[in-house]
Amino acid sequence: MEFGRVAPEEISSIDFTLPADGEQTALLLKDRKPFPKPLYYVGCAKWGRKEWKELIYPKKTKEADFLGEYVKHFNSIELNAVFYSIPKEEQILKWREQVAANTKGEFLFCPKFSRTITHIKRLKDTDFLTDEYIKAISAFGPYLGPCFLQVSDNFGPNNIEILENYLNKLPQDLKVFVEVRHKDWFIGDAKKQLFSMLAKLGKGAAITDASGRRDCLHMELPTPEAFIRFVGNGGQFLDSDKARVDEWIVRIKHWLSHGLEKVYFFLHQHDEADTPLIADYTIREFNKHFGSDLPPIKFITESKLLF
Repeated sequence: MEFGRVAPEEISSIDFTLPADGEQTALLLKDRKPFPKPLYYVGCAKWGRKEWKELIYPKKTKEADFLGEYVKHFNSIELNAVFYSIPKEEQILKWREQVAANTKGEFLFCPKFSRTITHIKRLKDTDFLTDEYIKAISAFGPYLGPCFLQVSDNFGPNNIEILENYLNKLPQDLKVFVEVRHKDWFIGDAKKQLFSMLAKLGKGAAITDASGRRDCLHMELPTPEAFIRFVGNGGQFLDSDKARVDEWIVRIKHWLSHGLEKVYFFLHQHDEADTPLIADYTIREFNKHFGSDLPPIKFITESKLLF
């Protein structure tokens, strides 16, 4: 993942402290009581990583079987694979079959909206494409989680009416989290208008924690569910990444005490080779502090463990 990447020598000078909660979060959590049984989903953005052989995938695993191995370690995935084209229903059914064959537990795909809809057509004149997308992902059945709608970097606040109209036409039962990237969304009235609009429509907001784009760390919750995209630096910066996860534990614990119902936490690295390491740390910390009972990752090569 290149978004928010900075040169290694810049990382030590970045303030990774999480900002205070936003205005919409304060409104949402006011007077809410803790939710009886919050749900937790921790995963990565993709499963097709050859570097994970002998780390979490057996050495002789074929690429076609990577998903079957992935689901043995994680209960969810931020599915970027469908971003590049409208998915085919037949492909979705194959992925669903692999999950069913390799896990008895709950697993959720959180598919990204296809770029034809969001980046090429920019949410305009996309009724047919959106119908095709929804029809395809519906084939996930019980494995379908919330969808992730990311608009392009140059899709600014002057497009808020287009965004609202698009979201308003989506099926009411389709859970969606929105990520914006244009810097003007995060200042002044534009920020307030965006997150109040999402709250009104019952749509969530993705929070992205990346080194080079601290503005995307808006800390706004339009709904009582958090969808967090954590972009670590990995390698020699794993300790720094762990400290950042620790900050998230504190903040999520606060949100849980005020009625947060679900947490989706997806781990990215610019070099994905060691993503399972920080993911395992995250899972262990979730279990320790939230009682989430997520299975730790089953590493193959013990010498590569973070602990």
